[in-house]
Amino acid sequence: MTNYLVKLNKINCIDNIMNQKLDNVDNKWFRAEISKKDLKLLSKKSNFKGFQHIVLYFILLFFFGYMSVATWGTWWTVLWLWLYGVLFYASNPIWHECGHRTAFKSKYLNEIFYQIGSFMTDFEPTRWTWSHFRHHSNTASVKDPHDYEAALFHQYPNLKSFLFSFVPFAELIKFKDSWKFETIKHAFGLTTPVMRDCIPQNEIWKCRLISRIHVAIWIASFVISYYLMNPLPALLIFFPRYWGNIIELFNQTQHIGLPEDIKDHRYTTRSVRFNPIFSFLYWHMEYHVEHHMFPSVPSYNLPKLSELIKDQLPKPNSSLFDAYKEIIPAIIKQNKDNSFYISKVVPS
Repeated sequence: MTNYLVKLNKINCIDNIMNQKLDNVDNKWFRAEISKKDLKLLSKKSNFKGFQHIVLYFILLFFFGYMSVATWGTWWTVLWLWLYGVLFYASNPIWHECGHRTAFKSKYLNEIFYQIGSFMTDFEPTRWTWSHFRHHSNTASVKDPHDYEAALFHQYPNLKSFLFSFVPFAELIKFKDSWKFETIKHAFGLTTPVMRDCIPQNEIWKCRLISRIHVAIWIASFVISYYLMNPLPALLIFFPRYWGNIIELFNQTQHIGLPEDIKDHRYTTRSVRFNPIFSFLYWHMEYHVEHHMFPSVPSYNLPKLSELIKDQLPKPNSSLFDAYKEIIPAIIKQNKDNSFYISKVVPS
């Protein structure tokens, strides 16, 4: 009975968040027209398809990690550690897909890999469960309730801070602004704005508990490195996302340079077409307009969804390079004119 009440309370909290509206836009989000039959088929989850990605991902990750250890002391280690770091940071899409509970049909598999992906991405899972609900219910909002994720890309960052986000170890240089530092604050019992605004009171204990587990694992990696007199344990556990931040190139295509406070993802969100390697690393999240419009559709079905509704969406950017051809000039212009944004051509 207690478990049922906890689940019911969580569902009610989610509903409250999802039902909150922005004051200055229409109440309803635009959704492309698609038959119920097609949407039902595309929303089907598959343990097999989830494992296809997860198994290949972890085989490659362990292989790169093994080669980093095997070549330690040679220049080859630099290559293998870099590849390991890039793949380590590609845990971000695993966190995201499992957080939506769409990676697998099994809720237990989704939860297991959500926890693993969250740790690897430096995201405390309870905090990001609730802030991600807010991101979807108030995408690109500059009003309360605030979108804590699009805030990373919106409110028009200057060119210097934008370019700095791609610099290896940049998060360590500005550690007080990093996700690790936020987790450390939660572990010490501090209440941050995102905790106050997004996490229900009855879930805060969980956020603090898991934060303490994350911090304990980081400390353990340094203790083991010190005991072995070898930095590899810390390099493989604590540091890899700091030099593998190529994934930031993908993340920043999602919303940056586009308008805010419009309840139509075709204007506020960007879809891009990636090559097969990039698409694997990003687990098809480059179909980002489609994902925001239909978040119940698993990432491995987004290409099919895109094909069905493409006549109702703006033309996607043809490549990562094509996306940045519009993003970088937009950021430069926004430094001078805060009202500037990229206008997507949307079918009527």
